[in-house]
This record gives sequence, C-alpha cells and structure tokens, in this order.
Amino acid sequence: MLAVLQRVREARVDIAGETVGAIGQGLLVLVCAEKGDTEAEAGRLLARLLKLRVFSDIDGKMNLSLQDVAGGLLLVSQFTLAADTRSGTRPGFSGAAAPADGRRLYDHLVGAAQAAHPIVATGRFGADMQVALVNDGPVTIPLTVRPAAN
Repeated sequence: MLAVLQRVREARVDIAGETVGAIGQGLLVLVCAEKGDTEAEAGRLLARLLKLRVFSDIDGKMNLSLQDVAGGLLLVSQFTLAADTRSGTRPGFSGAAAPADGRRLYDHLVGAAQAAHPIVATGRFGADMQVALVNDGPVTIPLTVRPAAN
C-alpha cells in the first residue's frame, strides 16, 4: 500500500460542498492500494501511522506519535498515488488495485483505524473530493508498505 501523510493543524474533505470528514491537529493520510495488497498490508500501514513519531515534543524534536498527541486521523482514498510517470506525458495507473479490491482494503483500513484510535474521519471512496488542509511544519512523508516476503 502507498500513503502520503501530512501532519496538519486541521484538515477536511468536502464533497459537493458538504464536509464529510474533518479533524483538528493530526494526520491527513492519502491512501492507495496496489495490486497484490491484502489486509495484512493495511494493518501494517495503520500500525505505522499510529506509531510514527512525527509530532514535536517539548524540546521541538519529532518524538511523539499520533497516539501520543491524541490527534485526529483523516483517511482519504487516492488511487493516483500509484501513478506511473516513467514515460510519456500521461500517467498510467495499472499498478493500482482494481476498484473493488481498493474499496475493500480502504474499508478494512478505516474499520481497523476506528477500532484502534478514537478520532478517525474519512473521505468517500471513489468520490470527487476537495481536500483542504493546514500543513503543520510542513511535514509530508511518503510511506510504502509492501507484501511480506514468503
């Protein structure tokens, strides 16, 4: 699975002028399932998101996790993270999971996040969304979780 996390002071997702998900301080995470991904990758991604130390401690060092600061988690599906731009001028998306698999894995990630963390908001899979955020830092970090080797 691919993800881009942004440490935010606030973020929201609007669809057709209506806010469907919003958080204060926390992480906005754009998420993409790739072909071959399973619930195991979604679980490992969630564990990383909850424990990654990207928030500043009292000394200004990034030593605190999302759980440490009791921040919000806004999960937004974004298949375009799988864009292949190695040739030509039009990105290809053949590396992204099929829509049904992408939805299943996104829904699994959201459900697991809601069970593990008290503040979880979402966008809507497959919708035309407008995402607004105030990036804090700015801190923007790409994450890749690959299937485990057998």
